[in-house]
Formats: sequence, C-alpha cells, structure tokens
Amino acid sequence: MAKVDSAVLESLRTGFSGQLLEEDSPGYEDARRVHNGMIDRRPGLIARCEGAADIIDAVRFGVANGLEISVRGGGHNVAGSAVCEGGLMIDLAPMKGVTVDPARRTAIAQPGVTWGLFNRETQLHGLATTGGVVSSTGVAGLTLGGGIGWLMGRYGLVVDNLLGAEIVTASGDRLKANANENADLFWAIRGGGGNFGIVSSFEFALHPVGPMIVGGLVAYPMAEAREVLRFFREFTSTAPDELTAFAGLLYAPDGSGAPIVAMVVCHCGPAGEAEKAVRPIREFGSPILSAIEPIPYTVMNTLLDAANPRGALNYWKTSFLDELSDEAIDAAIEEFRSSPSMMDALLFEHFHGAATRVGETETAFPHRRTGYNFLAAAQWLDATETSKNVEWARGAYAGMQPYMAKGGYVNYLGEGEARDVVAAAFGANYPRLQAVKQKYDPENVFHLNQNIVPKG
Repeated sequence: MAKVDSAVLESLRTGFSGQLLEEDSPGYEDARRVHNGMIDRRPGLIARCEGAADIIDAVRFGVANGLEISVRGGGHNVAGSAVCEGGLMIDLAPMKGVTVDPARRTAIAQPGVTWGLFNRETQLHGLATTGGVVSSTGVAGLTLGGGIGWLMGRYGLVVDNLLGAEIVTASGDRLKANANENADLFWAIRGGGGNFGIVSSFEFALHPVGPMIVGGLVAYPMAEAREVLRFFREFTSTAPDELTAFAGLLYAPDGSGAPIVAMVVCHCGPAGEAEKAVRPIREFGSPILSAIEPIPYTVMNTLLDAANPRGALNYWKTSFLDELSDEAIDAAIEEFRSSPSMMDALLFEHFHGAATRVGETETAFPHRRTGYNFLAAAQWLDATETSKNVEWARGAYAGMQPYMAKGGYVNYLGEGEARDVVAAAFGANYPRLQAVKQKYDPENVFHLNQNIVPKG
C-alpha cells in the first residue's frame, strides 16, 4: 500500500493502546514473520492490538481507508494468510490472557494465546480441553478451523468444546456468539475459519485431564513400515475414546537421516485403563525407540515441537482417508521413498470417538466420519530446495489420491488452493456458510483465509 498519510494515521493512533508499526519501525521485521518461513510479505502497517477496542479501531480504520486486511493470531497456519502484502495486518499476538474458572470448568482465552500457554494455566487445576498437538500453535486459528488434538477421541474437536466467543465484525461491531446469541454466527465460527470477523475472546469447556497421562512415541525401521501401518490400522480400529493415535513416515530426529515409521499415542483416562490400552503397541514388533509412559499432559503437547521449528519452510497437501487400506499403505511408503528433505513426513491422524459422534451439519466442521486425516508435509531449511520439496508434496498427494475421501482439513490447506478445494473442505455446509458470510461480511473484507465467497 502507499504510505498512509500521517494525518490519517494519527486518527488511528489516538486512543490506540497497542503498537502501530510501519516498515521503518523497531519490531516490524519480527512482527511480520510467521511460523512458516516461506511467507515473506511486507504489510504497509501492522496494528498490534492490546484488546477488543484496538481491534475495533483497526478494522474501522482499514475499511474506511480501503486497505486489504489480514489477521494474525498465533501465526502458525501453514498458508501464511496472517500476513498481507502492503495492506493492514491486525496482529493479535500481544493478547495472551487466559482466565480459568475451575468451579465452572471453563476458560476464557484471548486470540494471541498459544496452546502451550493455555495448557499451562488450565493444568494448574487438572483441567484441559482438546488443543493443538504442537504447543506453539495458536488457540484462535486452530479453533476456528475445527481443531484436531490429543483429546479429540474423548472430548471431541476444539470446536466441540467452544461455548461462545466475542467477535468484531467487518462493520466494527462487537458481537457475542453462542448457542443463544447470534447462533448462526456461532455455528459458522466452529469450523468456518476467520471468514466472519475477528474473535477477541473464546470461552471453552474444560474437562478433568492429568496432570499425568500415558503417552509418547514408538518408532521402527522403515523396512517394517508396511507391518507397522497395518498394525496401526488394527490398533486404532478398537481404540477406546480416551486413546488418540497418529502414525507417520518420517526421519529419525537424531539427525542420522534414517527413515523410520512411528506411532504417537495419548491416553487421557485412568492409569490402569491407559496401561491396558497401550499394551498392544508396547508389545508389537522390535522398535528402535519405545517411549510410551506416564508423562505430564503439558509435556505430551510438546512432543512434536522439535519437528516443527519456527522459520522452517513448509508446504502441505491434505485430505481424508475413510480407511487405511493395504493399497494406501503401499502407496504412502512408495511416495515417501522420494522425499528430498530429512524434515519431510507423511502423516495419518486417526479420527474416532467423540469427534465422530457430532452430526455433519451441527457445526461448520463437516468431517465427522471415522477414518484418517492424511497430510503430506514438506519441510526444509534451504530456500534453494523449495521447488523440489513442493513438487514432492504435490506428487505424494497425487499418489495417494485414489484412496482419498472428499474434502480436507481446512487448517492444513496451503496457500493458493483452488476455490473448489476450499469448498470441498467445508463439504455440505458450504452454502450455509456462504449465507452467514453474506450476512456478516458481504464485502468480503476478511478474505485472506480459506475464503468463503459471500452468497450474493
């Protein structure tokens, strides 16, 4: 954008509690960076908000001056839509408050909170809700897109635990959204992404969890991948609600470059039940690493952090699999062989239990069948290797396509996905989401996201 006239900008500065960063401002370079190192955009102005009043002022300023608006919460989303080129980035990262009510078993979180911060506060009371599997993931983005996490078999997705929110709309109004107030908006934000406004606070239901759970990782040589993934299929087919399990083809985290197949599990129930549930995985095969044991729930949510470092370059492709057939297993193993980076992975995240007992249209998140979320995650550090890593992720996705169900997890969709891919991610709920979009954001002010086109 052209540099905002100082007199015009002064109208925003008046009363603004947070920081307004222009390209020559201290802190601008750090503020414009997000988790995915592929994203290198330069907003014309970054409004770092301290509260809802700042969000309202920033939205009204951006709309009044015809600026493209992007919104950053935790900045973790792979698409990098939090950062616009030349426009106004509304940065919610400074808003990190978490208030826990242990008697009501609820928590209110601001949109700059990460799941690491959230869990730290709720676990003081032995409480938790389904949250991100990487601790640096933002509460806001994960929630709005649905929310896969370690507790989803027992307590459902993050959106299934959302009790309400306060939202700043494109008109600069602050609305409450819950089961009784603006219920259409409440339905839409439970899986519809950031299409309908900027959430200034979330209220979640909490559940007794931990502080100790049984969880961890077990890994095997790549030569045993077929047998391990077949075991994973059978193991997950009888998993109790309290047990969530993921599997993946990846590289050993010790830097050796050895390809491995691994399973990660979390059991959030009583210790005796947990030990019984994980016994089959402990006794299977001859692992090169076996570390499934009682650990704090807060530690469980950091186990994958090292594999997802801030600043690494990322490109993802995703879809759902109704089943993990022998043919799909063989295809995944074959596709992984050509992986160009020791940070690449092919992942299978099991859906079952409470997450699948919600109707397809009860929330905007439509993917409620038992099955597996598949992710081809290309990750690398050297920008000169971008082309071959992107090509590998696309090729791996294409190789798995014969075994895919319709749709994908909106939080894993990358930048520039075609409109039909985005629509498929919302499934049968897309027309209804379009109607809600038309009501609350008819001019598509909030379009830097997995965009839902207003139903005009």
